[in-house]
Amino acid sequence: MSDAPSEPDVIVTTKSKPRDKPHTRRVPPYHVILFNDDFHSMEFVVGVLRKALGYTEERAALLTLEAHHTGRAVVWTGPQEVAELKAEQMRTFHETCEPDHRPLGPLTCTIEPAPG
Repeated sequence: MSDAPSEPDVIVTTKSKPRDKPHTRRVPPYHVILFNDDFHSMEFVVGVLRKALGYTEERAALLTLEAHHTGRAVVWTGPQEVAELKAEQMRTFHETCEPDHRPLGPLTCTIEPAPG
């Protein structure tokens, strides 16, 4: 016989814990708000919405008219970081007044938390 210790007759098995359903945490949305002003032309505002947000001419015109009639329009909704980027992109465009080439400055827009 050998002097090696014999192996135990116990078999160990492990049970996995029942897993909870994964919870996805939603990122709270933010709105990019375009405000009406009496300085910029409708063509300029439509052009900014088309270039900065990639909207069609029809959608950009509807949002511009909404801002004109109600004082503000929600032009984009999404994560905070992207909303900040979109608002900043919209502010990079500047219009000049034709007769004296006076700069009118950027569009007035901001971001705010979306309800819900």
